[in-house]
Amino acid sequence: MNNILITTSSFSLDYKNKPEIKNKNLNFVLNPYKRKLTQDEAISLINEYQPVGMIAGVEPLTLEVLKIAQNLKVISRCGIGLNSVDLDAAKQYGITVTNTPDAPTKAVAELTVALILNLIRHINISDRSIRDNNWERPMGNLLHGKTVGIIGCGRIGRYVAKLLQSFECNLLGYDIMLPANITDSTLSLVTLDELLSLSDIVSLHIPYSNDNDTFLNTERIGRLQKHSLIINTARGGLIDEDELYDALINSRIAGAAIDCFNEEPYTGKLSQLKNVVLTAHIGSYAKEGRMLMEEQALNNLLNYL
Repeated sequence: MNNILITTSSFSLDYKNKPEIKNKNLNFVLNPYKRKLTQDEAISLINEYQPVGMIAGVEPLTLEVLKIAQNLKVISRCGIGLNSVDLDAAKQYGITVTNTPDAPTKAVAELTVALILNLIRHINISDRSIRDNNWERPMGNLLHGKTVGIIGCGRIGRYVAKLLQSFECNLLGYDIMLPANITDSTLSLVTLDELLSLSDIVSLHIPYSNDNDTFLNTERIGRLQKHSLIINTARGGLIDEDELYDALINSRIAGAAIDCFNEEPYTGKLSQLKNVVLTAHIGSYAKEGRMLMEEQALNNLLNYL
């Protein structure tokens, strides 16, 4: 019996009854912790089960983890980002790595728009005031006509732009892979300096890497306007969280909505601020998108094996 280790925090696909699995002599082992694994927990599970395949979440699959996975042939990421996997180590040990780049697009994009609307209309503040037996009515702004800067013009960034077209927003885009002089029907591609200085709302849609650690740092946050809002539904580590906090409490920017953090679960000081909306890394966590992501991850695994 060949073991398949499913290390995502949850996995609800009814894989046991799929006909393509029944005759493959596969034994599926679920994540017993039901949360993101630490490196030591990943090592322990791999040592115990020595899987031939993994359906992986965002746990750290480092050199230390992969070097003890003697039977591992494929890591099928249930999601887009591959920064949690040491790709050089995977190549060294002959482990194929796949992902599901299309499945999370709509879910992450819709959450991004929801967070923008929440921030711009102060929905969370009004909701909280009523629960505290107050009747706070903060005046918000229209999203209509605002300039939205989208950093990262891949699948998700472009879909966010598509959704925001209905609000008649002025849409700017920056992507390191695309020249700034190209304009399509949705986004006007500009330099990063132009995007930061001109945007009312800045939304991040880039992967994390060592090169863009704290991509929004002191200098870049300092280029934003005082009324600007920052949205991050991409990856933790892209924003200098201490600098973001300082910019918010000193009114150098107006607000932020963050779905991804340097350390999760997040317990930091951003949670003290009324002009910040925090969500628990739920970008792709919509039922329809999650099911599609799990289906694609399983198919990638089976196709390789």
